[in-house]
Amino acid sequence: MSTVHTVTSLQQSPESERRGRMVKYSVAMGIRLVCIGLCFVAPGWWLLLPAIGAILLPYLAVVVANQVTKSESDLEVYRPGQVVPYSPPQS
Repeated sequence: MSTVHTVTSLQQSPESERRGRMVKYSVAMGIRLVCIGLCFVAPGWWLLLPAIGAILLPYLAVVVANQVTKSESDLEVYRPGQVVPYSPPQS
């Protein structure tokens, strides 16, 4: 019984996976810049919200960006059939 391999069963390419993580990190750092900007205009106790965001977002962005996601197709590994040692033909 032979297994048919399809292109859809391949894992995500390292370049596209890395690009996705970079986009997530860039979005989080953009939100951090907004939080830093809000620190200059927020009055009173409201200053704590953007300050906490500006302090915690770098840590959270690194954790999220370094998280490698595995889909269901990534968990299933296709292996070739049994490996048989080579024996030269006897003449």
